[in-house]
Amino acid sequence: MQRKLTITVDAAVYDGLYRTVGPRRISQFIEDLVKPHVLDEDIFAAYAEMASDEAREAEAEEWSDALILDVSDEAR
Repeated sequence: MQRKLTITVDAAVYDGLYRTVGPRRISQFIEDLVKPHVLDEDIFAAYAEMASDEAREAEAEEWSDALILDVSDEAR
């Protein structure tokens, strides 16, 4: 269930959010930032859930393998 919350921020902060995040996305952006600080979630369960996502894991492995290749080309 969602609840409506009215907050007050400086005009410059609002303008920055509007420019950076975009209209109609500010609430989700703020929720994503705040959520880990206010909910008592079991971090191990969250990691297990992420690890069970095979597509995410494959993408992460591909990304990390690409980083290793970048480092191997650096001058010593």
